Amino acid sequence: MKIRKFVAVLFALGAFSAFAADMAPDELVKNTANEVLSILKKDKEIQAGDTQKVMALVEAKVLPHFDFTHMTRLAVGRGWSKASDAQKEQLITEFRTLLVRTYSTALTQYKNQTIEYKPSQVAADEKEVTVKSVINQPGGQPISIDYRMAKTGDGWKAFDIAVEGVSLVTNYRGSFNSIVEQSGIDGLIKSLAEKNKSNAAK
Repeated sequence: MKIRKFVAVLFALGAFSAFAADMAPDELVKNTANEVLSILKKDKEIQAGDTQKVMALVEAKVLPHFDFTHMTRLAVGRGWSKASDAQKEQLITEFRTLLVRTYSTALTQYKNQTIEYKPSQVAADEKEVTVKSVINQPGGQPISIDYRMAKTGDGWKAFDIAVEGVSLVTNYRGSFNSIVEQSGIDGLIKSLAEKNKSNAAK
């Protein structure tokens, strides 16, 4: 996945805020985007690259609305069944940290991008849906972003994102599988932990 597109999807992740369980998923995404976008437009410290501040914003407004267990299971793929419960918890923690750090950094690069959402119809008994959107970048080509969401006991939660048809979790799965084949589950945990440590030091 090209870095420009990856940054765009990470920016799009920041559009999630306080999800309401009784709203349709497309309306949830559309209506709550304005809150985070408004903060990004006004906060000069975030725009200046204050990663710690944007991470606090992400923790408060974004993370509760992503199913990191589901995301990690999909990203690890066939190796997931080989992991113990303790290893699964470590994988979830490290993968969550990786994503948080990466897209928190990307949000500091906000430069007046805008998001358009495609209307969709969701049946009352629907358990999974895809919310389609487009990122418009000043001076750049529009980028399609699709959010895969599942209905849980806590409302709708995102568990995957596709950039121009390329799944975020599938993008990670290839490298994760290679590491597991060479070094096992512990090797993947170590690799993620080292990456997170390196990112934190920057």
